Amino acid sequence: MPETETDLNETLDRLLGMVIRRRWWILTAACATALATMAVVSLLPDRFSSEATLIVVQQQVPERYVTPTTTTAISDALQATTQEVLSRSRLLGIIEDFGLYVKERKHRAPEEVIELMRRSIDIKPVDVTPGQKDFNTFKISFTADNPHVAEEVAGRLTGLFIEENVKTRADQATNTTNFLGEQLAAAKIKLEAQERLLREYKMQHLGELPEQQSGNLAILSGLQGQLQNTTAALSRAQQQRAYLESLLGGYRGAISRGATVPAASSASRVVTPIDVAQSELAHLRSEREKLLGSYTPQHPDVVKLDQEIAQKEAELARLKSVKPARTEDVQTSSAPVAGAEDDASVAQFKSQLVANRLEIDNLTKDEKRLKAAIEEYQNRLNATPVREQQLSGILRDYELTKRDYADLLSKQTQSELSTSLEKRQEGQHYRLVDPPSLPTVPSSPQRAKISLGGAAAGLLLGLALAFLKETKDSAFHTEKELSRNFSLPLMIGLPVLLTPAQERGHARKRVFELVAGCIMVLAVCAAEFYVYRHG
Repeated sequence: MPETETDLNETLDRLLGMVIRRRWWILTAACATALATMAVVSLLPDRFSSEATLIVVQQQVPERYVTPTTTTAISDALQATTQEVLSRSRLLGIIEDFGLYVKERKHRAPEEVIELMRRSIDIKPVDVTPGQKDFNTFKISFTADNPHVAEEVAGRLTGLFIEENVKTRADQATNTTNFLGEQLAAAKIKLEAQERLLREYKMQHLGELPEQQSGNLAILSGLQGQLQNTTAALSRAQQQRAYLESLLGGYRGAISRGATVPAASSASRVVTPIDVAQSELAHLRSEREKLLGSYTPQHPDVVKLDQEIAQKEAELARLKSVKPARTEDVQTSSAPVAGAEDDASVAQFKSQLVANRLEIDNLTKDEKRLKAAIEEYQNRLNATPVREQQLSGILRDYELTKRDYADLLSKQTQSELSTSLEKRQEGQHYRLVDPPSLPTVPSSPQRAKISLGGAAAGLLLGLALAFLKETKDSAFHTEKELSRNFSLPLMIGLPVLLTPAQERGHARKRVFELVAGCIMVLAVCAAEFYVYRHG
């Protein structure tokens, strides 16, 4: 047989021998401890636990229609609600309302009583999926000496949890809406400032803006065409003036020599100042029609032309009110004289020269005006790239502000919908599934478990006492113990020889021990059964 197995058998034999020899130490300690534990447990007061089950109901309206204002996890929301419900003021109110912990309040501080009540409250999730933090159901329980009190307090706590959850979510939604409203008001002020800056910039640089570049090019092209026509007309007028001056000089020379000069053709038409004014007025009105094709009547260039047209109309009316001299009467007199005919011809040439001079002056003014206008539009086109760069920065800030305002407006609308949903209790909320129960069986103390634990502790205590007693015993109980302590070999061994009377005494002792041991074990079993039935 291997040495290890031999040592194990020897150890087991020694333990078995110790148990047999110290059986009364072990049995007495185990039974006494078990009975003492049962006696103590029977004196402990009963505690009753009332339990309620709450389920987390998700938002009734789909989130794609109404986005919730809070994204707090259920576990975090429950922890915050628990802190609020189990606050000092709330618990003190419950203790006062239900008259809890009357004895403890006499000799303990309020904080100790509150902590005692907190230990009597249990909040635990139900059906938590491993690896996930959130849950859908949780239980609230309260333990008290009276089952009815436990039920009522559990009901109060359940109601507080439901009310606090609704209030917290409604407050969060309202605060979010108010915050977004403040931000939206600030964004609106900023947007209005950007709009005012953009409007003022456009009014300040009207005519130089990038969107007016095509119109300016068209007007510039028209002005250049008009300038060419005006220059050509001015050149013709100047040629006509030279021609008329040469004719007038010839008439005067002929008259001074006494020669007969032909009369001016009565069919030739004299250009009067009224004709010139009407031509200029028609020209201004034509320019106004061209400008209206690109600008509105309120444009500064159109307004300027309107003023010039009004001035020209007033000048035309003044010219029409003055009656010119009637040379026809002189020419058609009944007794014409040669000198009178000459004077009439010279006067006619002079009149044509005056009209020509007026035409040249007007054409010269038009030329200057057209050159100034062309220069102005050239400057506008030259300034357009600069205005475009400046305007791009203003427009960029304006678009960013406008986008922020639209985003805040959308968020505020969503927040208002969510707030309305929370106030109607159609958002995420707690619903009572199982109301607080009326306990009929004490939840603590667990007398059966405690008594079994006491019996196990007593058995361990008995074994410890037996081992201690065995270590102090100097007697040899086996041949191996004797051989281990003495070097001389054992030569002979004598068995114990008892008389008949001693044998009868040993037999009675064994019976007594058996009966006594059975009685002790039965007593412990009976006590355990009683505790089990009434615990």
